[in-house]
Amino acid sequence: MRRVEPLRRAAALGLCLALGGAGARAAEPACLRGVNLSGPEFGTVPGRHATDYAYPSVRTIARFGALGLTGVRLPVRWERLQPRLGEPLDAAELLRLDAAVVSAKLAGLRTVIDLHNFAYYGPDRIGTGAATAAAFADVWRRLATHYRSEPFVAFGLMNEPHDIPVAEWLPAANAAVAAIREAGARQLVLVPGTSWTGAHSWESDTPLGNNARTMLHLVDPGENAAYDVHQYLDADFSGTSAACPRGADALQAVERLTGWLARNRVRAYLGEVGASAQAGCPEHLAAVLAHVNAHPAQWVGWAAWGAGNWWPPAYHFRIEPGAGPVSAVIEAAARAAPRCGGRP
Repeated sequence: MRRVEPLRRAAALGLCLALGGAGARAAEPACLRGVNLSGPEFGTVPGRHATDYAYPSVRTIARFGALGLTGVRLPVRWERLQPRLGEPLDAAELLRLDAAVVSAKLAGLRTVIDLHNFAYYGPDRIGTGAATAAAFADVWRRLATHYRSEPFVAFGLMNEPHDIPVAEWLPAANAAVAAIREAGARQLVLVPGTSWTGAHSWESDTPLGNNARTMLHLVDPGENAAYDVHQYLDADFSGTSAACPRGADALQAVERLTGWLARNRVRAYLGEVGASAQAGCPEHLAAVLAHVNAHPAQWVGWAAWGAGNWWPPAYHFRIEPGAGPVSAVIEAAARAAPRCGGRP
């Protein structure tokens, strides 16, 4: 797995990400239909690249592009990108991320950079210790400055905050969005709620608050943001089981959220949705993706979990491009979706 292909290829292209030209237009239709490509978030921190964690290979990215997908969600670790809070991004890690972005663009795929930290930096939850809201805004200011001219990038603020009250999460999210816009980046920003940002619980009162009520106060000066929500099909909607006894309930949860989005004239991204190959599960996944595809005014897209070279063969959500019933569902959903941005 010690691949240097992505770095060599990216270096050959200049890796200034000048491929994108003048930067993303806020009015450009979002086109995010694809998979989560795990690997960069794996292992202990800091870890060693290609030993403890790895970015997806050029070949893997190209194979998903060949299926007709239009986007990938790429989980990365904050501590690797920025080993010291408030200081510059790590040059070697940023080069690896650049290589993945370039490889995805060459395959016709937009990249959602997903800060996969669950609202933590090391042991500190955002808003506690060294992980202040200002520190969170700082890392996004630096990433946005680096990628502001690359329209094939979108910014996923944080994966699944779950220990932070929504009343504390909202101001941190607003600070990060403001920092992105102050850096001159106009691309799509994807903002989760808390309580694992589940579609099924979005409108519920939880011990951490109510996402639907509180997150409506999200402020984006660039007017190009969407909520990042997740939905699984197992008994507790956690994605920890291969079974899908609540597949029908998951679809209803997404349908309810579509209604909320329409009433409030806001948008969302189904940033994680997973199904195993167990009987009936691919069909439930197909129904969820078909619903999202049918409501482009409310949904900017979806990303199935979980692809990536380093998942073990026995992992129940492992997606192999072009192989198995789940990959077939994803490919069919991508090709059946309305056209946007000049692409399927």
